[in-house]
Amino acid sequence: MELEKVCENLKARGFKAQIFPDGKAAADYLNGAIDGTSVGFGGSVTLDEIGLCDALSAHNETHWHWKGGAGERGAAMTTEVYVSSVNGLSEDGELINIDGRGNRVAATLYGHKRVYFVVGQNKIAPTYEEALWRARNIAAPKNAQRLGMKTPCAVRADRCYDCKSPERICRGLVVLWRPMLDAETEVLLVRENLGL
Repeated sequence: MELEKVCENLKARGFKAQIFPDGKAAADYLNGAIDGTSVGFGGSVTLDEIGLCDALSAHNETHWHWKGGAGERGAAMTTEVYVSSVNGLSEDGELINIDGRGNRVAATLYGHKRVYFVVGQNKIAPTYEEALWRARNIAAPKNAQRLGMKTPCAVRADRCYDCKSPERICRGLVVLWRPMLDAETEVLLVRENLGL
């Protein structure tokens, strides 16, 4: 797949978008673009892999429940900037996220002046349907397994079983077709496999 095509499709939808050779370059860019402000982080293996929170914490007020505990979820919702990733991205530029608590997806929809998505090339699928399939059958089972959930998908992390488990993490789906009104939204496409 051509990241250039995905980048142009995102721009046509109103997103800011650019391509980076690797996660370090994307993290360096954000470390320069986000300065002297408050930053919230969504639960994201991608962001953890590129060390973004540690870098931004040196010169910003950062809030991430992965680093500071569950109480940080609320603080992350009220920041100027929010950073996350996606579970799937179609080549046409549709961003897909599935969430259990809703804090991550809610924060990408409302309340922040700037929202950034860091997306590894492994998260991109040719169509909306395939990106949604990826979110449900690749990202969600691997996340359920990583979190030690007692769900059918966590056993082998092989696919969604559309379970009725009380520990199910797939509870809400958000698709961004365009940036939300009044939120500057940028997608960083990375020529590297990142996250789940």
